[in-house]
Amino acid sequence: MDILNALVAFLNFVFVPALAYGAQLALGALGVTLIYGILRFSNFAHGDTMAFGTMVTILFTWWFQSMGISFGVLPTALLALPIGIAVTAAFALGTDRAIYRFYRKQKAAPVILVMVSLGVMFVMNGIVRLIIGVDDQNFADGGRFLISAGDFKEMTGLAEGLAIKSTQAVTVVTAFAVMIALFWFLQKTRTGKSMRAFSDNEDLALLSGINPDRVVQVTWIIAAALATIAGVLYGLDKSFKPFVYFQLLLPIFAAAIVGGLGSPIGAIAGGFVIAFSEVMVTYAWKKVVTYLVPESMAPEGLLQLMGTDYKFAVSFAILILVLIFMPTGLFKGKSV
Repeated sequence: MDILNALVAFLNFVFVPALAYGAQLALGALGVTLIYGILRFSNFAHGDTMAFGTMVTILFTWWFQSMGISFGVLPTALLALPIGIAVTAAFALGTDRAIYRFYRKQKAAPVILVMVSLGVMFVMNGIVRLIIGVDDQNFADGGRFLISAGDFKEMTGLAEGLAIKSTQAVTVVTAFAVMIALFWFLQKTRTGKSMRAFSDNEDLALLSGINPDRVVQVTWIIAAALATIAGVLYGLDKSFKPFVYFQLLLPIFAAAIVGGLGSPIGAIAGGFVIAFSEVMVTYAWKKVVTYLVPESMAPEGLLQLMGTDYKFAVSFAILILVLIFMPTGLFKGKSV
């Protein structure tokens, strides 16, 4: 029984939270790797694009709630999500037309575009803070738990309870559905094949008659959609605070680089590698170990390698190690 209790504690505090967090990072990393693979630069404004899309979704969620519109047991934010995606995509296309296109026509070096994206990042960050403020916003409504710890204990008779939040379940299901849809789009549709060809060899793609402007526009729309979905899912699972999305840029880029920049499969794998690493290193293992060892050997300390305040240091350490020993990542993406 103690082994089962240890397993439930592991699932409750490590596996389920890391799975949801990994799905959020994977969606964010997909947007980053898409921009890098097709537009050839690292978009440092991606974290604040997530914040912008989430802000728009929250504002429309509040509007729906004020009119008495809800989504039953599911969060109302899912109803507002398509509007958030549309507004964010329009903003991304407008930003590209007003700013990035000029540098693209000048065939500016990638480092110039990176610096430009930093400027866009600060502007977007200011816009979000100005409109919605700097405080935490909790916009998760509907059913709170898919299964509660008390119900689980009652069903199983175990001392340890398993609690799965409905937002965690929504995150995992939505993320995997989006990933499948993206891979289908890239593999099966004419536009998706054009994007892959453009990413592999831009000059050859242009000679084949592929419209580069269309490829760029579709890339920004998809990246904006991925950023908005990732941001909303993260906000539902935890809470929305603009500065946190700026901080998320590090684990998202770490995920993209660990998997291999430019590789969609790598971005997904990297997201889960970073998420599980962060959660496992910062989790206090005392409860799990106490179930597994005799009472006389029960640990007195928390058995925590690193405090949760330092979880982004885990992403940074993994990022540095990958850049040193495996610069093309796990799935042989483009070197940084």
